[in-house]
Amino acid sequence: MSADKPHLTHDHVRELLKGMIRIRKFEDKCAEAYTQEKIRGFLHLYDGEEAIATGVIPALEPSDRIVATYREHGHALARGVPMPQVMAEMYGKATGASGGRGGSMHIFDAGLNFYGGNAIVGGGLPLAAGLALADRMRGLPHVTVCFFGEGAVAEGEFHEAMNLAKLWKLPVLFVCENNGYAMGSALARTESQTEIRAKAASYGIEAHQVDGMDVVAVEVAARKALAAVRETGQPHFLECLTYRFRAHSMFDAQLYRDKDEVAAWRLRGPIVKFQGWLLENGLLHEAEVDAIEAEIDAEIAEAVEFAEQSPWEPLETLTRHVMAEERPAPPPPVEPSAEKVTMTYREAMKQAIREAMHRDERVFLMGEDVGAYGGCYAVSKGLMAEFGEDRIRDTPLSESGFTGAGIGAAAAGMRPIIEVMTVNFSLLALDQIMNTAATIRHMSGGQFGVPCVIRMATGAGKQLAAQHSHSLEGWYAHIPGLRVLAPATLEDARGMLWTALQDPDPVLIFENALLYNYEGEIAANAGAVDIDKAAVRRAGQDLTLITYGGSLYKTLEAAEELAREGISAEVIDLRTLRPLDDATIMASVGRTRRAVIVDEGWRSGSISAEISARITETVFWTLDAPVGRVCSAEVPIPYPKHLEDAAIPQVPRIVAAAKAALGR
Repeated sequence: MSADKPHLTHDHVRELLKGMIRIRKFEDKCAEAYTQEKIRGFLHLYDGEEAIATGVIPALEPSDRIVATYREHGHALARGVPMPQVMAEMYGKATGASGGRGGSMHIFDAGLNFYGGNAIVGGGLPLAAGLALADRMRGLPHVTVCFFGEGAVAEGEFHEAMNLAKLWKLPVLFVCENNGYAMGSALARTESQTEIRAKAASYGIEAHQVDGMDVVAVEVAARKALAAVRETGQPHFLECLTYRFRAHSMFDAQLYRDKDEVAAWRLRGPIVKFQGWLLENGLLHEAEVDAIEAEIDAEIAEAVEFAEQSPWEPLETLTRHVMAEERPAPPPPVEPSAEKVTMTYREAMKQAIREAMHRDERVFLMGEDVGAYGGCYAVSKGLMAEFGEDRIRDTPLSESGFTGAGIGAAAAGMRPIIEVMTVNFSLLALDQIMNTAATIRHMSGGQFGVPCVIRMATGAGKQLAAQHSHSLEGWYAHIPGLRVLAPATLEDARGMLWTALQDPDPVLIFENALLYNYEGEIAANAGAVDIDKAAVRRAGQDLTLITYGGSLYKTLEAAEELAREGISAEVIDLRTLRPLDDATIMASVGRTRRAVIVDEGWRSGSISAEISARITETVFWTLDAPVGRVCSAEVPIPYPKHLEDAAIPQVPRIVAAAKAALGR
């Protein structure tokens, strides 16, 4: 069989027909199990679209990667994920392909390079771009294939991924399964341009349209596209015109189309069409079709039996696969050398990036203007000349797209440092951070991790007004699956990054914008630091002041002022907001018996509220006063300096809160 066209031998046409019937019958059994309440949640069936997975996936190499959609049972089966494991996953059993933690929409198989379904429409597109980016940067000859429905083309992530794929010459085959309806909305009602391939072509991507109900036509088009991707390293786009015979999901009442339309399309179905052609031309006989169906029926019966007899995961392992079970040991403490060097916080971060890139060729920096400008705060200025454009990678203004690409590159083995300028822009990438980076380990049953670092500036105080003065690190600290750091000192700015890059899970680093120009002395041998522990920055006995990031120096100043009045305040720098170092916090508060938390986040729902709750739950009976909090006012941060200063924690407010805790 040539690389770009199939030979329709007897064995080959039999496999094509069997592949489609196998998917159809498997899903029919799943629909039956759903009505029996053995399968729950959202169940999106591939009924009518079988020719696409069957035509594309067998043409791939084992080392090629696949990113699917929430309708991915057909893709998984076509890739070779064993049917018993797929069925067990549908049931939510521990023996499932994802350990029962993903369910219908999240089937993974690391051994087969099957990167799973994605329940977020369009969410898999940046991930696929990142997987291909990793292969391109390492010079590997693999192709990533990304399946998605036509509804995804309305999402910004579609356009961001198309642009990145063409801009960076990524070896991706995008396969749009255009079934005419995005959930219940007909294509003409949701898209001003209904020629999906034209959207991809507008980015300069070679794009073709094929009859997605014709398995041979799909295979021919797929082989040609794959051969072109391998030869040129450029992305290609394949729009497969198809039709799903069932509703969007089993919850869907399907009020948006009539039964006659579905019946008419069923007459053109891929199995009916291909099987009829084979029988008519004597390429297969009825007895062979009967044998195929009997073989599949037996396989399905065994898969159902396997799923029904498989155990549920015990409650004792509920929290498995949130974070990696094995992490590198924290770096051993190093005695600071007598030799000191003077540098700014900005320079400390820059040196950390430089050292990481020298140590590990998998490390690269990506983000907006990180090259010539050095990023929003000039942290990486000059590094492009040192490391080149491939490793200091300027991105378009497409936070979701390039963040998702970094996540994909990490899942493929790279170690990206993703800079998202400022925390407010990170909200444009929140889908990728929360729904992919933080969840893929759990959804895949521990098969995939995302060892990336995402950096961003945070905080107010520079008169940047409401849209550029957020302190949202507490929001991210709410999300399981992430590690959240807030380095405040030169040593932490210099050393946290390398430790974070060794972590097998995604690490977010929040750099307070007011600290970049902070200058001080640091030991010449300063290196990696432990990112799991809070630090006592000042010892005291009368009360504990708990803070992090940009508020650390204000809190230390407040402690100095309190000391002049005879009050001994201990200052804890949290350093890590998720997971919190409860042991250090409780040991201090249990001893001083009073606590005040200083947090630049808004008071309601803040990280300070979480810490206060934990103190109350853990050491309540040792407290001599209620836990105090100094937070930002409940107002978008104003532009005028006097109002901005009043809105965020300042030394006088910290001193006042401390005295109140002491009853003074």
